[in-house]
Amino acid sequence: MILFPKEVFSVKTEDLLRVSLDIGEKMLISGAEISRVEDSLRRILAAYKVQRADIFTITSSIVATVTDADGRTITQTRRIQKYNTNLEKLDALNALSREICANAPPLSEIRQALLETEEKNHYPLVAQCLAYALIAGAFSVFFGGTGTDGIAAAGLGVFLKLFTFAVNRTKVNMLFANVAASFSVCTIAFLVTAVLHGLHPDKMIIGNIMLLIPGIAMTNSIRDIISGDSMAGILRFCEALAVAIAIAAGYILASLLTGGLFK
Repeated sequence: MILFPKEVFSVKTEDLLRVSLDIGEKMLISGAEISRVEDSLRRILAAYKVQRADIFTITSSIVATVTDADGRTITQTRRIQKYNTNLEKLDALNALSREICANAPPLSEIRQALLETEEKNHYPLVAQCLAYALIAGAFSVFFGGTGTDGIAAAGLGVFLKLFTFAVNRTKVNMLFANVAASFSVCTIAFLVTAVLHGLHPDKMIIGNIMLLIPGIAMTNSIRDIISGDSMAGILRFCEALAVAIAIAAGYILASLLTGGLFK
């Protein structure tokens, strides 16, 4: 049940819808499931006593139509072109949406809170590199690699993080970015193995490939389907499957170009 505040600030419906879509867009980009995005937008709009709100969300678009107290119907849409899963930012956005529903603050305060959420440096790059190194090394050993394989995989994990960090700052297509990341990691693994005998390229590679697999997207697609958002769930599942194929394509290219040369 939505509890309306005692005092609701007077806002323009166009501005309210625009700010609401800002929140929904950032939530979707950060890894939120479809049902969460739609429910959050409905509750935010209801907190300002909008008569009716119809929200339609898929992985690449948000369409919102509202009817205000004057009977005007307004529609706005957002195109989602790139994802950057960030569960900490998603948690901050969820907290912000709950605060809005409870207090219905002025839109200027919401914009300021969104700006602070966007500018906040959640984890420094060094910490992210260390996390990538730890995960890659651990998976390499978990799948049967030696300690030396784990150390080499950890070094590759640092490279992978720096590579993806650089790619994310560009407008490169997500599928191409995954092909390039997989190809680069696998190529380096094959070349390092050719120079330093005793290493196992497959163990080094699998430790880093685990960092690229779209596990969250795949899980969210199943959750969307279960919650009744069949179209969005199927689209998200297909996107995750396409990313997995892109990762495999990068490995195949690297294996054909370098792996066979050093056998």
